[in-house]
Amino acid sequence: MSIEERLQQLKHPNPHMRDRAMWELVDNPDETTIPRLMSILDDEDTTYRRAAVKTLGAIGHDTVPPLVAALLKSENVTVRGSAAKALAQVAINYPEDPFPADGIEGLTTALQDPNPVVNIAAVMAMGVIGAPVVGNLIEALQTTDNPALAMSIVNALSAIDDPRCLTAINILLADESIDSYVKEAATSALSRLEMTTKFQSERA
Repeated sequence: MSIEERLQQLKHPNPHMRDRAMWELVDNPDETTIPRLMSILDDEDTTYRRAAVKTLGAIGHDTVPPLVAALLKSENVTVRGSAAKALAQVAINYPEDPFPADGIEGLTTALQDPNPVVNIAAVMAMGVIGAPVVGNLIEALQTTDNPALAMSIVNALSAIDDPRCLTAINILLADESIDSYVKEAATSALSRLEMTTKFQSERA
């Protein structure tokens, strides 16, 4: 089966067929595979677009430079959001490998994207990367005046096993000028983090 035929299979209504095509693309790449997948990131067919995102993530670190370029430079918000989601998939597929520095830098920059589709997808990707980006997330939390972004960062921090997250959320809650929605998110995040910490200390 050619690359073109495998790419077309990513549109297949059967998820098993899409997954099969994905792994065949991962296992048999050529120099056109990544560029062709990148070109699908603005496709109107959501299934096709999501399959391309998953496949780019499964290919791994080779996709990070073009994904960062798309994330930061594309004028198409769908492409920028899809690029952030694909970077999250790289982190999901390769949890044991240090996430590339250019990927972390790109996602941190994307937190400033004016479109919530992009900045919240970037937060979610950083939440998957975890401890290596906690400092970046905390800095963004302390400097943003965007309540929706702040809430997303708080939720991401609450899922990362790092003592800095607990400290940052406590500092946020001590700020009297905090937005009420952000405060609510921080309060529930704090209780989740405290439960996790308690559970871990009991197991230790």
